[in-house]
Amino acid sequence: MDYNLFLMPLLVSFVTAASLLIAFILLGKNRMFRDGRIADRHIHKKNILRFGGVALVVAFVAAIFLNKQLVVNVPLVGVLIASLAIMIFGVMDDVRQLSWKYQLLFQIIIALFVWSVGIRLQYVTNPFGGIFLFENFFWHSIALFFSVAWIVFIMNAMNWIDGIDGVSGGVAFIAAVTIFLLSLRPEVNQPPVGIITAAFLGALAAFLLFNFNPAKILAGTSGSMFMGFVLAIMAIFAGAKIATTLLVLAVPIIDAFWVIGERIRAKVSIFSPDKRHLHFSFLEMGWSQKKICFFYYGITVPIAFVALNTNAQGKIFAFSIIFMFMIAIYISIRKRIKINA
Repeated sequence: MDYNLFLMPLLVSFVTAASLLIAFILLGKNRMFRDGRIADRHIHKKNILRFGGVALVVAFVAAIFLNKQLVVNVPLVGVLIASLAIMIFGVMDDVRQLSWKYQLLFQIIIALFVWSVGIRLQYVTNPFGGIFLFENFFWHSIALFFSVAWIVFIMNAMNWIDGIDGVSGGVAFIAAVTIFLLSLRPEVNQPPVGIITAAFLGALAAFLLFNFNPAKILAGTSGSMFMGFVLAIMAIFAGAKIATTLLVLAVPIIDAFWVIGERIRAKVSIFSPDKRHLHFSFLEMGWSQKKICFFYYGITVPIAFVALNTNAQGKIFAFSIIFMFMIAIYISIRKRIKINA
């Protein structure tokens, strides 16, 4: 396989993102362009520009658009249009702080849009062997529901962990590397998926240079939603490798489920912003942002290795182990915080 296929989109996206990020950071020195969200749940004590997502999206779209190896088809164009729409909506949210209802509606519309252009679950792997095809109208409807739910959930899971410098970008980078390596395997052999993922990786690498603590720029809503969107659709593109992506994103996914459960228990909206997330609990315990970041990386990297080297049954078992481990962490943290209080 010619690895230059992947090098060029990676470099184009890296250089484009890095150039834009530097420009935005310089622009952010002007007070009128800075983020004004110094609320209780926002950890940054000084205004930092939240336009990192703009650089991510523009770099990704540019690298894909300029790549001559990719066949321009309806699904690919749909991904680019959806990415730009996420960027625009995200910037609007970063500037005006839109209601969660508008955000959820927008995410559903995006998921329905990519379904309409052909990015959809057509089959799933049976953990006990073979595949299950969505062949008739009833199963197509089930596939539509799960496709939309998958995209919306992953977008929110990545958005919700974007509370600590370097976490969302780093986790997305590890997940993207996993999908990239998966696309190169002989039994998968999907160079187009590898090219698209390489473009995503280049933008993420540039972003992490400036987002790692202490961050010079933030992803913003556009960036975190875009990360989740790309990971969700690449899982569908890569031969319905939902289980692999589900496993490598186990930490943000379990965190999202935990927080949703806690909000339901507290009888508040599941989309109501608060500080129930794992990274906020670590902060309350006195952990530094860098320590929290390395905790996420330290768990996600070995999970990615397991995801690449196990079958469907192994992934289910691994996810169950991680789930129990995470629940034990939540309970332990809750007890420790109560004792300290």
